[in-house]
Amino acid sequence: MSNEIDKNITEKWVNLEDIAEYLSVSKDTVRTWMREGKLPVNKAGKRYKFKVSEVDEWVRKGKIKE
Repeated sequence: MSNEIDKNITEKWVNLEDIAEYLSVSKDTVRTWMREGKLPVNKAGKRYKFKVSEVDEWVRKGKIKE
């Protein structure tokens, strides 16, 4: 359990601009995926944050094509 907590605490979070660059898509595409509920995203106050591991898993599962 402790290792799982440690991993979650140290895992990298990025903003919308960073995840768009990471996925090689426009910010508008990221916003569309967010609006459609396709892309895993977390809201922190007024900002949206993305956990890189969740986005990687989303891509691996082929959900980017849906």
